Amino acid sequence: MKLSEVLVRPVITEKVNLQMERNGRYTFVVGHQANKLEIKKAVESFYGVQVANVNTIVVPAKNKSRFTKDGLLSGRKPSYKKAVVTLAEGETIDLFV
Repeated sequence: MKLSEVLVRPVITEKVNLQMERNGRYTFVVGHQANKLEIKKAVESFYGVQVANVNTIVVPAKNKSRFTKDGLLSGRKPSYKKAVVTLAEGETIDLFV
C-alpha cells in the first residue's frame, strides 16, 4: 500500500484536541487495509516526527434515517478505520497550518 493511501485525513474534535495537548496523541482516519507499521511509516515521513505507539480502531457502519416531505429516507454511513498515534516526548505536529 502506498504511503499516500494510508493517511486519509486528521480527525479534529474537542476530545482529540485535548489528547493532542495533554498526551501528544493525534488521531487520523486511515485506509481499511493499512496496518500499524504502515501508519507509523506514513506519519513519520509526512510530518517528520518520531512515533512511539499506534493504536487502531475500526468504527462500524451505522444505519441513518430522516423524515422529509417525501417520507422516510433510510441509508447507511460507511465504516472506517482510525488510528491514534502517540508521539515521542517533545514531538508535536502542527495540523492547523
